[in-house]
Amino acid sequence: MMMNSTQVSYFVLSAYFDTRMLKYFIFLVLMCLYTVIIGCNVVLIVVICVNRSLHEPMYLFLCSLFVNELYGSTGLFPFLLIQILSDVHTVSAPLCFLQVFCIHSYVTVEFFNLAVMSYDRYVAICHPLRYNVLMSRRKLSGLIAASWLPPVLLVVIMISLSFSLQLCGNIINKVYCDNYSVVKLACSDTTVNNIYGLISTAFSVFVPVGFILYTYMRILKVCFSGSKQTRQKAVSTCTPHLASLLNFCVSCVFEIIQSRFQLSAAPPTLRIVLSLYFLTCQPLFNPLMYGLKLSKIRVTTDKRSKQFH
Repeated sequence: MMMNSTQVSYFVLSAYFDTRMLKYFIFLVLMCLYTVIIGCNVVLIVVICVNRSLHEPMYLFLCSLFVNELYGSTGLFPFLLIQILSDVHTVSAPLCFLQVFCIHSYVTVEFFNLAVMSYDRYVAICHPLRYNVLMSRRKLSGLIAASWLPPVLLVVIMISLSFSLQLCGNIINKVYCDNYSVVKLACSDTTVNNIYGLISTAFSVFVPVGFILYTYMRILKVCFSGSKQTRQKAVSTCTPHLASLLNFCVSCVFEIIQSRFQLSAAPPTLRIVLSLYFLTCQPLFNPLMYGLKLSKIRVTTDKRSKQFH
C-alpha cells in the first residue's frame, strides 16, 4: 500500500542492536564526547568574539566554522543519546525530516566554509599588500553569508522533493535519518530527486573542493617562487585547513560507502562507526587542530586562563 510521506507518522531506525547493559556505557562515552565538542567549540568562539585583536577575517571564518560544528553535532548527539537509552527506536516523521535538514545543511555549510577559508589564505599569501582591501568588512560579511545561505536553500529544496514522495515503508537502516535512506523507501518516481541530488552534490561538494584545490595551486606557485618566510607562513596557516579538509573528505567517503554499498558482512558496530564518523570526528578535530596550531588563539586562550586562576 502506497502512503505519502506526509501520512507517515514515524520511521523505524533498524540499525540499532541490543547492547543490554552496555548501552549505559555507550551513552556515557557519547555524552562525554558531546560535552568535549561543545566545550572546545564554545571556548574558541568566545575567545574570538571577546578579543578585538582576533576580529580579523581568518579568525571570523574560524568562528563561523566552529558555529557549524556546534550546529552539526547538536543535530545528532541529543537524538542519538535518547535513542541509545530507548527500547523502541522510532522517530516521528517531522523530527526525522528536521534531522535530515540539520545533517545535510551541516555538511554543505562545512564545505562552503572551508572554501571561503581557502580564499582568505590565498589572498593573505598571494596578495599580502592588498589583503585589507580585498578582504574588507563588507566582503567578509558577504563571504560568511555565502557559506550559509546557499547550502540552506539547497537542502530546503532537497527536503521538499523528498517530502512529496510516496513511500512504501518506514524502516531506515541507520541510527539517524538521512535523505538517501528516505528516498530509498519511495515507490513513486524518484528521477527528479536523483537528478537534483547529483546537481546539489556537484554544487555543494565538487565546486567548493575544486575551488580549494585551485587556490592551493596558486599558493604553491607563490611559495615555490617566494622567500623562505613566505613558505613558512603558508605552511603554518594552511596546514590546519588542509588537515581539516582531508579529514572531512575521508569521513564523507566513509558515509558514502556505508550508505551506498551493502556491508552485511561487516559487524554492526563498524557500520555505525562509519556512518557517524563525519558527524563526530570533525566537530572535535577542528577546534583541537586550530586551537593548538594557531599560535595567536593559543596565546590568547592561555592569557585568559591565567586571569581566572
